[in-house]
Amino acid sequence: MANGRNRSTKGDTGRDAGGFVALPWSVMDCPAYARLSHPAKALLFDIARQFVRDNNGRLLASRAYLAKRGWRSPDVIARAKNDLIENGFIHETVKGHRPNKASWFAVTWRTLDRLPGYDAGAVECFERGAYQKSTVLSTSPVLGRHSIGMSPVLGRPPPSTSPVPIRGVFDPLSSTSPVHHLDMPSPAINSEQGIYKRLTAKPANLFTNLIH
Repeated sequence: MANGRNRSTKGDTGRDAGGFVALPWSVMDCPAYARLSHPAKALLFDIARQFVRDNNGRLLASRAYLAKRGWRSPDVIARAKNDLIENGFIHETVKGHRPNKASWFAVTWRTLDRLPGYDAGAVECFERGAYQKSTVLSTSPVLGRHSIGMSPVLGRPPPSTSPVPIRGVFDPLSSTSPVHHLDMPSPAINSEQGIYKRLTAKPANLFTNLIH
């Protein structure tokens, strides 16, 4: 029964000839991959490009190798490499050292190939699919801290109340309201009637009464 394929033709005729990087969808669709920086994603492809058949564990990320592929900044390479290690995409099998010993790596979506020269414990610590279990948070490019956390302002506890109670300052209430000296009662002699008369009139009326 026809199935739309030419069984006499080998390989994938729908693409250019040559090898290719087999990067599973499970790698590119996982949350850890989305958290990677752009340099880390680019470095992952340059590391995976080196896999041929049985050398997973001897892949390079050295400055000498990456310089041939356009990498120029050692700091960018170091940050991208650490990002891949922390998120479980690559595993270091040999720790490099000066003057001419490069580190070796393995990608974690493939089985680790047993090769001579690994550091002690490298095989035992390898975990296939470690990127699927990664919970490492990406760091802020400005502050260098984890991007998820309490706000430096909102994360603080509310300020405590003052240990000294706040007291109001009030002037003591006077028993009597202040009275103008001209409004105070004063005796006046009525020459005709011979009696005291209490004057409580306003100043204008007071002079009027005295005249009359």
